[in-house]
Amino acid sequence: MPALPAPDYPADVRARLEADAKEVIARYPGARSALLPLLHLVQAEEGHVTRTGIRFCAELLDLTTAEVTAVSTFYSMYRRKASGDYQVGVCTNTLCAVMGGDAIFEDLKEYLGVGNGETTEDGAVTLEHIECNAACDFAPVVMVNWEFFDNQTPQSARQLVDDLRAGRTVEPTRGAPLCTFRQTARMLAGFPDERPGAVQATGGAGPASLIGLRLAKGEVAPGRVDHVIAPRTAQAPADEPPSGHADAQAPPGHPSSHDAPHETSASDDDHPAGPAAEEGE
Repeated sequence: MPALPAPDYPADVRARLEADAKEVIARYPGARSALLPLLHLVQAEEGHVTRTGIRFCAELLDLTTAEVTAVSTFYSMYRRKASGDYQVGVCTNTLCAVMGGDAIFEDLKEYLGVGNGETTEDGAVTLEHIECNAACDFAPVVMVNWEFFDNQTPQSARQLVDDLRAGRTVEPTRGAPLCTFRQTARMLAGFPDERPGAVQATGGAGPASLIGLRLAKGEVAPGRVDHVIAPRTAQAPADEPPSGHADAQAPPGHPSSHDAPHETSASDDDHPAGPAAEEGE
């Protein structure tokens, strides 16, 4: 661990960071509200949040280093040690896991020779398992510096990390062109991506993500032409069953029966919700 108190940045680095920090702080009515983007700013400088970065944030925001440390160690997006240029995160949450995310993560650990949160010897890749990426219809999903690589397999994930380590150009499935972790951190601090075409790059939701929206709008469900489910905000026709199934019956006066045609604790009067016995019985 570095000697305490933490050393300051070199004068030229300090001046540059202060200019950027003042721009960030000016966006908020209270200075301390700028702490999260300032932590991204110092992370962009050294690749992780150092004691020097913590000291810098504390001095500019009139906080204690303990307060800054508490925040920087709470959020997983702030690194606490030196890491790779590319954070390769494999989603191991439920859907990605069952679709192959667990297999991808285990394979990459063996292939790269690192564990969770560890970095390859060349300093290129840090491997992590991460929680839901909100891209379930593309499962299993791998993210590199928070850019999406969809519908992955162990083989495609191996090729991905090989390309990253070799310095070859890698194109995300959707979204902006890939950049290094430090560049990503600077963008998260609130500074624009100035690379040509980066802002215009985007990616839409997949077909599976849009099915619920289409049903909510009352459109025909994909693959069906015989029935249209009324939108939630509209009054369903009197002759429409609650779920689109001819034999389904809605419990009288139950507003959610359209969405939950099966018996539930709220729709089944004979089996109400709530504890029925004393604790332990």
